[in-house]
Amino acid sequence: MKHYLYAMGAILCWASLPVATGSGLDGLSIEELLLYSFTSAALFLYGLDVVQKKRFRIALPGIKASVLGVWGIFFYHFIYYQAMARAPIAEAAILATTWSFWIVVFSSLVTFKRLQPGLVLAALVGLFGAGLVIASGKEVGFDPDALLGYVMALLCGLIWSSFSVGLSLLKLKEEPMTAFTLYAAVLSSALYMASGPHPVPAPRALVAAIYLGCVPLGLSFFLWNRAVAGGNMAIIGLLSYCTPPLAVLLVCLVQLRPVAPQVLLGMALIIVAALVGKWITSRTVEVRRR
Repeated sequence: MKHYLYAMGAILCWASLPVATGSGLDGLSIEELLLYSFTSAALFLYGLDVVQKKRFRIALPGIKASVLGVWGIFFYHFIYYQAMARAPIAEAAILATTWSFWIVVFSSLVTFKRLQPGLVLAALVGLFGAGLVIASGKEVGFDPDALLGYVMALLCGLIWSSFSVGLSLLKLKEEPMTAFTLYAAVLSSALYMASGPHPVPAPRALVAAIYLGCVPLGLSFFLWNRAVAGGNMAIIGLLSYCTPPLAVLLVCLVQLRPVAPQVLLGMALIIVAALVGKWITSRTVEVRRR
């Protein structure tokens, strides 16, 4: 159970981004966003390590884990920001959300050595629910001129899902997220310097980027690593569909706005999909033990 609580903690961190930053990140270029957010994330996680482990040394994982970390942490966010800049946000967000679907698919193949049709169906229902929430109140259509952005958003789904499932299989002795964010901060610094010069960011944008680094990146990475280290990845993948509706609900709560029926329907579909997925997984494990 604790692994799913860690997963929900990470999901809440991601969901807090819109209400916490608003449009504060709009004034930053991709290079600035990567630099300020990953530097903040690395410092936050390093401080967390020092407090928890009472040591100043950063534990660096092996080559295989390090490559996986660069792939999942740096390249995912680099491609994600590029996708959001090249495609309409609603459509790109829906396509990027496919990482939850692919986690269910990949984990089913790893755990059961075959695709569980029920799990795939539950993942599709959850994806539909997330799409309902993201598209709520918007005209959604696919612009041929934004094809590259759509492809990048789909690639994001494959990157984060392969990273998450791969991380769950490595079974590392020490938590690697501090090292992963350090790698990302170094690569972001190189990209920032290569694309400069850059103006000094506005205070609001800098605060928003630091929040992004500390919570939706830093704290969420810490919690996500603990979730995937011992939880059932299929269930975690289904739970992650809760990110869009929770983001909308937090915005509505803080801004005292009504919640659209479409958002509530999407949330209900996601919850049903997660419960069905949990039942299918438990049932399959029980049958295999007989």
